[in-house]
Order: sequence, then C-alpha cells, then structure tokens
Amino acid sequence: MQHLTIVVPDGENNLSSIAGAYKIFSRANQYRKETSGSALFKIELAGISKQVEFYEGLFTVKPHTHITAIAKTDLIIIPSLNHNFEKAIKGNQQLVDWVAQQYKQGAEVASICTGAFMLAASGLLDGRNCSTHWSAANHFRAMFPKVNLQADQLITDEHGIYTNGGAYSFLNLMIYLVEKYFGRQTAVFCSKVFQIELDRNSQSAFSIFTGQKSHDDEMVQQAQAYIENNLHEKISVEHLSSRLAVGRRNFDRRFIKATGNTPVEYVQRVKIESAKKAMEGSRKTINEIMYEVGYSDVKAFREVFRKITGMSPLAYRARYNKEALV
Repeated sequence: MQHLTIVVPDGENNLSSIAGAYKIFSRANQYRKETSGSALFKIELAGISKQVEFYEGLFTVKPHTHITAIAKTDLIIIPSLNHNFEKAIKGNQQLVDWVAQQYKQGAEVASICTGAFMLAASGLLDGRNCSTHWSAANHFRAMFPKVNLQADQLITDEHGIYTNGGAYSFLNLMIYLVEKYFGRQTAVFCSKVFQIELDRNSQSAFSIFTGQKSHDDEMVQQAQAYIENNLHEKISVEHLSSRLAVGRRNFDRRFIKATGNTPVEYVQRVKIESAKKAMEGSRKTINEIMYEVGYSDVKAFREVFRKITGMSPLAYRARYNKEALV
C-alpha cells in the first residue's frame, strides 16, 4: 500500500484544502475497495504540532502524526497558506525541509493554491513551472524569481511536482491526481460524486487584473495612469514613450521591470479587464464594449480576449451575465 501525507502547517492556514484533499482521496480509496478489493493509499495528516487551530479557534485539526514519524511517503499534499507567506514559511521551516528530503527519496509533491509558496521555499521549484492563485502572482514572483510562474495555468505537472491555481480550483488538482494514481474510472466517479468539472485547464477567466502598482518608478506610474484613463484610445507605445520624454527601449525596459508586463501586454490587460466588467454588469453588445475599450477590429479583439481569459467574448458573457443581450 502506498502512503499519502497531507501536511498540516502551523498557523492560520486554509482548512478547506486540507479537508477537501482528505475527503476526495478517502472516497477514491473507498471506491477502489468496492471495485478492486483493496485501498491504494494509507492517508495520514501530518504536521509539526499536535493540533492546529483555524478561524480563531472555531475549528481544530489534530494531525495523525508528526512528520518525523514518517520515514518515507509516496505523495505529499501541501494545503493553501494564509497571506502572510513569509511568516508561514518561517514558522514551518521544519516542514519545508522535510518535504524537500522526501522528494529526494522519491516522493511526489503537490501544492494547493498558495501552498506553492511553501513548496518554492524548499527550492524544488527552481527552474520549473508552477501555478498559484492569480492574486498572489506578483508577490510570488518577487519572492521566488528563479521559478517560472504560469499564473494562467490551472495545473502544472513536472518531474513529480504538481501545483494548481487559486482557491477551490484545488478540487481539479485532486481529481487530476486521482486519475494519475487510481485511473480514469475512479476520477470520473469522484468527479460525479463531488460534482467537479473534469479536464479544466485554465484559471484565466477567473483572474481580475488590478494593475501592478507596487513599484516606485514614477515614469511607469504616469504611463499606467494614462493607459487606464484613456481606454477608448488606440494607444501606441511610441506615443506613450514620446509623451513621457523617454526613449522607446528605455521605456520598455523600465516598464517590464516595474510591472512584469511589456507595455503592449499591459495595455491589452487593462482594456480586456474593462471589457470583462462591462460584459458582467451591462446589457451592451460585444461590439459596443469593443469600441469603448479602443478596439475597432472584431477579430483582433476576439483574439486578445481569448488569449487573456481563455474564452471568447460571447462565452465569457454567457457565463457571467445571464441577462445580457446576445
């Protein structure tokens, strides 16, 4: 029998990702017993404390065992962390080191949502792709520049290391892992029992672009303000750099350093975010919205919208605004 360890970090972290992982894998085990006669995993919650409180003591988790009692495991699941990532990592360094050691001994490791911060702290993600909650992407990039963050991806899978996007999308990762270990039949069964969509691969449609403003480059801040206040215009990078009296190459370099996006990407993201909000909360036609955010070419607008959200404008509006006119 293989061994699954769901770690319970110290601190006010995410209870649902611990309970959800335990519940889904327990049900997969039960289904395998019913169909094949035996369970696949021994499932244990393990931590560095005898109990961990959540939501100001409203809930308490008592891990089955201490991590030091587990000499070898086959699969480790790291739950989502609270948003004080530095504190969470510092308070769980023993757990971080244990995860790295278990991986070296052959274990596979999966992180849920912002659990990627703890996984990255182990060094196991250096030079590799990973995902996390889209709202934590800038913070993650600043803390772990050696990691190739793919914030639009729902699931990444490289060399026995799995990560996923934000919040309850961890359910998709659990179904993905169930299929990997138990097979497609069990994954389909669990997806039906827990009503989880199979084969979803992107979190782009759920992202809310707020603009990368946590920098001190005044020139870039002026450029960002101009872009956001002139959505209806067809904005060219040459015009922007000239307006701010900065050479084009220097403008591009500083903009990328400050925001993580090229100026063109930033313009596209701001315009599409505005279009998304209009689609969610108004009855305007797609063409009306397109013109309002500075696009005149339907094909170009559709292509940029799909690139950023993973959906067509019509599909996006159908999902998020049931009352909109078609």
